[in-house]
Amino acid sequence: MATSTPVPRTGGSAEEPGAVPVPGGPGHDRQGRPRQRRRALLHRLDVRAAPYAFVAPFFVVFAAFSFYPLIYTSWISLHRVELASMNLMEWVGFDNYTALWADARFWNALLNTITIGVISTVPQLLMALGLAHLLNYKLRGSVFFRVAALTPYATSVGAAALVFTMLFERDFGMINWVLGLFGVESLDWENNKWAAQIAISSIVIWRWTGYNALLYLAAMQAIPRDRYEAAAIDGASRWQQFTKVTVPGIRSTVLFTIVLSTIGATQLFGEPLIFGQGPNGITGGADNQYQTLGLLLYEEGWKNYQMGRAATVAWAMFLLLILVFVLQRVVKRLASRTSTRSSTS
Repeated sequence: MATSTPVPRTGGSAEEPGAVPVPGGPGHDRQGRPRQRRRALLHRLDVRAAPYAFVAPFFVVFAAFSFYPLIYTSWISLHRVELASMNLMEWVGFDNYTALWADARFWNALLNTITIGVISTVPQLLMALGLAHLLNYKLRGSVFFRVAALTPYATSVGAAALVFTMLFERDFGMINWVLGLFGVESLDWENNKWAAQIAISSIVIWRWTGYNALLYLAAMQAIPRDRYEAAAIDGASRWQQFTKVTVPGIRSTVLFTIVLSTIGATQLFGEPLIFGQGPNGITGGADNQYQTLGLLLYEEGWKNYQMGRAATVAWAMFLLLILVFVLQRVVKRLASRTSTRSSTS
């Protein structure tokens, strides 16, 4: 029986029905290459564009609620504008800044902010360091003590300020009652400048000591134990281990808490406002004895209705924070250079 061998077509490019495309053939060119190109494009988008998509929500929120208000506040500070007519702005240039520079209330508020910040920050961080050192030991119920240390931070500013205002009340306050047991006369905590600032600082200390203590505790637990063992072998006491091992090991955390406390002191608002118990809270007392920059901003904007001046105070607070940050960086560099020189010598 004779057989015939099929002769391949030479003139056409069409394939037989049901034929499988051969790699490199016409079917592969029409289907395989576009598919590979799409996969390569999707891979490049996934590798290059996905990280930007993940971080985009942060930048969108930052631009909407931080960057834009910052720029808009700087623009308002260059105008004379009232709260009731925000759409009517009168260009005054840097007149608001020069007026603020010559305003005695601004310097009084700045000085009060610095003094309250120092009175509240220094004892707060020292107490937090000691508390963290105690919590770093193996104690029974350590979790309970850590949660208890963080409880004041979870308390609202309004509730804490109201309770402390009752404690420092002149006629029926518990603080004056305790002082009376030792023969000390009752103090008018609100109308006395230093007494009012100490009372307000006590609210800040009570709320933030536990929070900073937990930050220090986390930093202490990250210090390798072999450093303490080496110090103990060399004959170092517990106090020497604390000063020579613990404190240098958490130096960066201490600087962070200093900057954080400085920012909080600059923005101090709720505690003195509620401590004033009424109209005197906005002005920081009858003689502005405890008015902070935050209260001055509120007074200019929402009592005097001068939004341009309020924006100027806000930018003064922002520039003050930048100055503190620069000083912190300079101190950190000087400390690192000093430690490097001492180690080399």
